[in-house]
Amino acid sequence: MLKVNICGVEFKNPVIAASGTFGFGQEYSQIYDVSKLGGISTKGLTINKKEGNDGIRIHETSSGIMNSVGLQNPGVDDFIKYELPKMTKLDTVILGNLGGGTTEDYLKGIEKLNDTEVDIIELNISCPNVKEGGMAFGIKSKVAYDVVSEARKVCKKPLMVKLSPNAEDIVGMAYKCCEAGADSISLVNTFKAMAIDINKRKPVFNNVTAGLSGPAIKPIALRMVYEVCKNVNVPVVGMGGICNAEDALEFIMVGAHAIQIGSANFVKPDICLDIISGIEGYMKKEGIKDLSDIRGIIK
Repeated sequence: MLKVNICGVEFKNPVIAASGTFGFGQEYSQIYDVSKLGGISTKGLTINKKEGNDGIRIHETSSGIMNSVGLQNPGVDDFIKYELPKMTKLDTVILGNLGGGTTEDYLKGIEKLNDTEVDIIELNISCPNVKEGGMAFGIKSKVAYDVVSEARKVCKKPLMVKLSPNAEDIVGMAYKCCEAGADSISLVNTFKAMAIDINKRKPVFNNVTAGLSGPAIKPIALRMVYEVCKNVNVPVVGMGGICNAEDALEFIMVGAHAIQIGSANFVKPDICLDIISGIEGYMKKEGIKDLSDIRGIIK
């Protein structure tokens, strides 16, 4: 009833734990059986180990959270050696979320992940493009096209590209990524935002701006997923402020094959189980046998 297939990879259900909010699954596995999830997207990986940003990293807002973690991670090699063997025992689909500061970084990371048990490579193009002065790969369609094209040449696994909502043209961006060889699209990443500490009279974050996620972004994320689904012919994974089964079903109804849960994990660690059971309950109540029966019904 809940199974979905994305790029030849079968998921038990459409609920995936989003990158950066679930680590590598070990902490959550001490709270509940994470094998019940459709999948887990790893913490954002880079070719070399990163310590992340200094200063405050998480700041709560009235309707979400802001983060400036800075892709703290052990690096691809240590992930493969120490974390991946433990992840494979969790019995769920593994999406390897990969970032990079240059095209070469992405290619080196992909080549290392190619021969592992990672099921899908989720290319995070929201990362700052070092050679272009720090502008993210995912802002301009031409830059995104170039990096995805190069990634496609070396990637042996299904290639999912994760889009930034800060792109100049989200639909054009998705289209160019597909043209470059993306097998799937996931969106949205966090929105560029800002917070001020009025007592210190300075920005909360050392980097001044940070990424906003949570319920505040859901209506905008939903609109973006809707527009992208109407304009590409590959599976789309939607995310952005999903907190319950109703939210998840909205994304599926606008065309998403699956959804990712991020900030809500911090509010209720086993929220994904509530969402899975909520989707299943809705389908039984409405007599829906397969998610494809309601996927994309919003025209």
